[in-house]
Amino acid sequence: MSKKVVTFGEIMLRLQTPGYKRFIQAQSLDVEYGGGEANVAVSVANYGLTGCFVSKLPANPIGDACLAQLRKHNVCTRHIARGGERLGIYFVEKGASQRASNVVYDRAHSAIATADASDFNWKEIFDGAVWFHFTGITPALSDSSAAICLEACKAAKAAGVKVSCDLNFRKKLWTSEKAGQVMGELMQYVDVLIANEEDAEKVFGIKADNTDVTGGQLNDEGYKEVCKKLVDRFGFEKVAITLRESISASVNDWAALLYDGNEFYKSKKYHINIVDRVGGGDSFGGGLIYSLVEGYSCQDAIEFAVAASCLKHSIEGDMNLVSVDEVKNLMKGDGSGRVQR
Repeated sequence: MSKKVVTFGEIMLRLQTPGYKRFIQAQSLDVEYGGGEANVAVSVANYGLTGCFVSKLPANPIGDACLAQLRKHNVCTRHIARGGERLGIYFVEKGASQRASNVVYDRAHSAIATADASDFNWKEIFDGAVWFHFTGITPALSDSSAAICLEACKAAKAAGVKVSCDLNFRKKLWTSEKAGQVMGELMQYVDVLIANEEDAEKVFGIKADNTDVTGGQLNDEGYKEVCKKLVDRFGFEKVAITLRESISASVNDWAALLYDGNEFYKSKKYHINIVDRVGGGDSFGGGLIYSLVEGYSCQDAIEFAVAASCLKHSIEGDMNLVSVDEVKNLMKGDGSGRVQR
């Protein structure tokens, strides 16, 4: 039986303008589903692990359609509670060239945001599990979501399950002050932390020196210092920092660092022409979790995670629909995009 990875969070209805149209131009919207932890569950399921997504969905046809989408990608949905008022929605307007992408949330009073602790039996959920993953988005949804997340972390540790967190700070959901307070309490249960070049600063006030995020200039030594500070403060086993150099909305350079408390491991850098970058960080998390669960070396783990995420940027929608073989081929240097016959 494959190894079981549990993720907990919100999945939403994603409504996107066709192509690169602006909201004001669109006469229709394309339907997808996505959310940080759901995207990770899909990734690990694609790689052959048991991806178990835990959430709450409304007991209506939209909730049913969302459930069917998860099952289509072989995600275990048996621990998803049903009820609540609605599925959260987010609207996406994809950017291009120097025009940034734009996301508008309509997620207040969603089923997961109003869920109760009694909706989830964590002892049963973690039975047979080896890994638990959540993001900083879930505790930001509501005080009850934060409390459930804390309960899940405690149950995971009691069950001997490794815990990872992607900080994923969202300024449209909460303030840096509230994020620092809530996430600080959760960090004592986290073994592997994932962050980008801004998260550590926005949530914990830990900043890389000599770095200009908006100008696309990143300094590896500064981020190594950030990793050390995070480990010193919270005692993580590993910290992964994604390094996105945003040349424009259409072109990014993409790499990452992994720190195990002793050594730093840096991936190769990919020059990406972006089809859809939403879910890029989640695909990195899914790749990292898979590779660590499967016992990859630190260098191979960070290479797998970055290559997986590189491929995700070429795929429409939130979810990374690639196989282990496709990721490994890119790791080996096959990034030509030639037709496979």
